[in-house]
Amino acid sequence: MVDSCFSVGIFCVCGALISVILRQYCSEHSLAVSVAVSVSVIIAAVVMLESPFAELRSMMISAGISESYLSAIFKAAAICCITHISAQLCRDSGEGAMGAAAELWGRAALVVLSLPVLEEFISLLGRLM
Repeated sequence: MVDSCFSVGIFCVCGALISVILRQYCSEHSLAVSVAVSVSVIIAAVVMLESPFAELRSMMISAGISESYLSAIFKAAAICCITHISAQLCRDSGEGAMGAAAELWGRAALVVLSLPVLEEFISLLGRLM
């Protein structure tokens, strides 16, 4: 696991160096390198987390926790990661306002995603009282 983290770290640092060098000559290519490195790391992370997510899913199902809650947790984590990386890429390209808009969209998506869970929680409180 440590060697994988080291490899990804080196990959990101090399991508950042290439991006900084390219920024002097062509900012579009610099942004393309940043996006390519980010997408590559995201894909690698999803592949790496596939097995632990499957095991976590089976543990929660065996514990009697509804799969809809687990799905909401995974979706929330994905929204957070995608929003953060998108906002940072926007800021790196000099578009701070677009980065803030991406973060706002992610927050709104989390609110919408959490509504069914909140409804269930309020329903549970009503039954307990």
